[in-house]
Amino acid sequence: MHCPFCHHAQSRVLDSRVIDGGSAIRRRRECSDCVGRFTTVEKAILMVVKRNGVSEPFDRDKLISGVRRACQGRDVSDDALKRLAQQVEETVRSHGSSQVDANDVGLAVLEPLRALDEVAYLRFASVYKSFESADDFESEIRLMRRRDREDF
Repeated sequence: MHCPFCHHAQSRVLDSRVIDGGSAIRRRRECSDCVGRFTTVEKAILMVVKRNGVSEPFDRDKLISGVRRACQGRDVSDDALKRLAQQVEETVRSHGSSQVDANDVGLAVLEPLRALDEVAYLRFASVYKSFESADDFESEIRLMRRRDREDF
């Protein structure tokens, strides 16, 4: 990290803190040459490990587009989808790891989506959980109803 005062390439980290709900790291640094102190903020990159083993950066827009397909024809606003995506990102970041399985991202989508729109939830769950028949839908609906009764 180059010093903003003398442009020396070496500095040491004095303090590190997670900020913005884990989405960034604030570092207090000291230049090895001029002893000037400065702060840097680094965006913490969250990597998603897909089923085939390939890793890619978490992409909120990609998440929104996937959930939007499940919401097609439903009365779900873009703002609601953005809030859902933010909630999902906060949930997976809260685990404290820089890598998360794609499966865990899908699990993090299910409950907020169910609260947002049950039909969209069933559509998303049917793909995510690989439903193969109407029986799978019936089982999921029974599970939803059981959870609803437990919530009261």
